[in-house]
Amino acid sequence: MTIGIVGLGLIGGSMAKAIKNRTSHTVFGCDINAETMTMARISGAIDGELNPDTLPQCDVVLLSIFPHATIEWVKSNAAIIAKGAIVVDLCGVKRLMVEALNPIAQENGFIYVGGHPMAGLERSGFTAAKEDLYVGASMIVTPNEHTGVTVLETLKALFLDLGFANLTFSTPEEHDRIISYTSQLAHIASSAYVKSPEAQQRRGFSAGSFRDMTRVARLDEKMWTELFMADNDFLTEELELYIGHLQQYLVALKDKDAPAMEALLKEGRELKATAGGN
Repeated sequence: MTIGIVGLGLIGGSMAKAIKNRTSHTVFGCDINAETMTMARISGAIDGELNPDTLPQCDVVLLSIFPHATIEWVKSNAAIIAKGAIVVDLCGVKRLMVEALNPIAQENGFIYVGGHPMAGLERSGFTAAKEDLYVGASMIVTPNEHTGVTVLETLKALFLDLGFANLTFSTPEEHDRIISYTSQLAHIASSAYVKSPEAQQRRGFSAGSFRDMTRVARLDEKMWTELFMADNDFLTEELELYIGHLQQYLVALKDKDAPAMEALLKEGRELKATAGGN
């Protein structure tokens, strides 16, 4: 197949590197950063530039830029995307993307499918991209009534070839509801946690707990603001619930209520054991 990738940062760059290292597909890529394009060409992550001449050749197009930029790119290029081509956005929210891109796909004869690779690093950019970033990860896909079995089989084969452990099928609403907790809330909590003055005085006093809590505070504020605003309803609910739980710990501390604190900690430990995972 011929695959186009829009945006060669951590996610798109890792897609390009994985495709070139793990498959025989041809990759055309584009990025607004000229240095990124140079590095992608020299490293062999792409076979050439994705442009108006090469885009019509693509069987699959992966969109790995900010949500609103993705929508604008599709609007600008819809007419030259090949009829029957599969277009997958890799953004971290799905309701916004599906609502905007589904009608454009129907009007222009290509197939749109929402996607979200559950993998990432605290670093960004093409230099952070890795061909094994997706090994063992889950790829979330939000098919719709226009997504045929052949399209899903094509995407499954591609993503499994790149190292993904499985495809997780979801609806846009379910995706945004769950991701508000598993990803977005964690980034807010980390960003707030690191704002303590003690964060600057912690040398020699920190270990794994501090690293774990602060790792994702190294975020791209522009991208994450877009994601938060697009998912503000579900994220607000999760944040209010989280603040309510924190308030319980605060009350136990202020009241010097050791049994209440122990009960709260026990509840958290048991819930973690039930939830499983890392």
